[in-house]
Amino acid sequence: MTVSDNIRSILATNNSEHISIAMFGLGSVSQILALKKLHSTKNGSLTLKIFCAVDDHIEQIFKVLSQTRPEIHLVSIEGCQRVKLNHGRFIIDFHLGDYGQQLRQLPLCNSLISHWLCSSEFETQSMSQALFWQMAKHSQDNCHCLISAELPIESQQKLLALCDMVGFTSENSMVSSAQIDNVLLMERHALRAQQSSQQAPYPIKIAESTTEIAVIGGGIATASLVLSLAERQKKIHVFCEDSELAQAASGNKQGAIYPLLTPDNNSLSQYFQLAYLFSLHRLNALAATKYPIDFDLCGVLHTGHDERSRKRVQKIINGHPWNTDIAHAVNEKQSSEIAGLEINEAGIFYPLGGWVAPQDLTQASFERAQQLSDVTVQLNTQITALEKSDAGWFLVHKQQRLGPYKTVVVANGKSLTRFEQTKHLQVTGFRGQVSHAPTRSKLSKLSTVLCAHGYMTPVNNALHCLGASYVKDADNLAYSPQEQVDNLHKIQHSYLDKDWNRDIDISKHSARVGVRMVTRDHAPMMGPAPDQDAIMALYHNHQLTPASRTFWQNTPAPVHKGLYILGGLGSRGLSSGLLAAEALAAQLCGETMPLSTDFVALLNPNRMWMRKLLKGKALE
Repeated sequence: MTVSDNIRSILATNNSEHISIAMFGLGSVSQILALKKLHSTKNGSLTLKIFCAVDDHIEQIFKVLSQTRPEIHLVSIEGCQRVKLNHGRFIIDFHLGDYGQQLRQLPLCNSLISHWLCSSEFETQSMSQALFWQMAKHSQDNCHCLISAELPIESQQKLLALCDMVGFTSENSMVSSAQIDNVLLMERHALRAQQSSQQAPYPIKIAESTTEIAVIGGGIATASLVLSLAERQKKIHVFCEDSELAQAASGNKQGAIYPLLTPDNNSLSQYFQLAYLFSLHRLNALAATKYPIDFDLCGVLHTGHDERSRKRVQKIINGHPWNTDIAHAVNEKQSSEIAGLEINEAGIFYPLGGWVAPQDLTQASFERAQQLSDVTVQLNTQITALEKSDAGWFLVHKQQRLGPYKTVVVANGKSLTRFEQTKHLQVTGFRGQVSHAPTRSKLSKLSTVLCAHGYMTPVNNALHCLGASYVKDADNLAYSPQEQVDNLHKIQHSYLDKDWNRDIDISKHSARVGVRMVTRDHAPMMGPAPDQDAIMALYHNHQLTPASRTFWQNTPAPVHKGLYILGGLGSRGLSSGLLAAEALAAQLCGETMPLSTDFVALLNPNRMWMRKLLKGKALE
């Protein structure tokens, strides 16, 4: 049977609201596309997890797939790349890299895998008992393994033996689901318990109830989360303090999309690449559904502006063998050809990146969500406090107590630390003024986003955006003439003595000011809200000793039940925030997240404190 035939059989006999299936080997493009059509006729949602190696063969298939379906653009880099089809009800997670490593880094969730498909396209020599135990850890107790008859007899026999060793059933196995050895099931449960213990410092908390979810905010973080929840048919109430959506940092006319890379390609760099690809997928999918979004994936050109920054740019591009779809080096001549203007600076080009109007993307996400599920938006509603009760959370607005809600997500951008429960979050507001300059004949030729000391976008609606200022804890959001001039000088000083930058006119004082919430490590915050009081109470008795390190390694970090955080997106929220929102929606619903356990730790709102506690250091 083909992959499509196997999944057709599974869907025909399974009435679950959500099914999770996994397979080794990519299979053919035609089979993947057939699955989309097949699932579109079914109720319920399906997650297909595909584990495959990173090689040239994968690159070729990905290129064919992107040509067939332009909203899908996959890149051969390690990690999980999520694609959402059929109104978000059909999820494909492409896990690229070593099979064992990808499975070990897979966070535990309630939605365990019900079937494994061993097709004719995967290499059986990499199969081992250790790998099958990793598979079993993430599988239902009655998980079934479907082994392709096209595999050599020796390979089929090897797989059957491995299935029996871990308690999988299969069509040709002598063991039925009723006969699975309880010892094998206990071993599987012990493996899950072991991983749960390892995840304790950065707990994954499923929402107690997803019947109704309250989200505080109105920008791109809220919009992305609401869309991901609506795809899961959740009822959502949004409370926005402004008179319209996307009025704060998400209201800029243009925002750049490109990944944050580090020379050593650390966890932050790896997360940004995968998040950036998911943002592009979301953007292309919404545009393909005919939502009016101003954007242009014209690429982003990143150059230095002085000797120090040039060395930094070169260190990034030379520090890791980047996939050319992610980033590649350009010389002085190539940079000018790409930009359509005289640049004459070597640098890095991000070919898949570009710019988007954040307000358009926010609005399109909300509109799409309201088509898919019950989404209400209450404007001019500033939530000033959160009150916990046995019935759930009450949201205080003026003299009203709205709720109670069992599940509340704080995603309100600059106001993230407004509440008693969130005031200790280690995130800082930075004022940013973006300047607008009318296009002129030479400027109009700019054909990519420029990033150096400042940034400048290609023309949209007869304007270019320049920016941005970066002022910590600013006491006002009024227009600043000085910051307007500074934005101009950043571009002019980045590309000295170029006639085109003398055409930049900021004299009309057109600009927009917003606040970005920035974390010290530049990663977003996503996950359950840490309970600072409870942490400090435990810290009083468990600090600065080897025993305290062991305690914090094995004790679930205290969090506020039913309260979650999504924020701290910084100045690259369009690249990092959409995947964080998708991961939070999956976490709330008990589904597998498109993140590794390393990324769960990287994004956890508790991480700044936990990193110190796990090392036995003092909390400041």
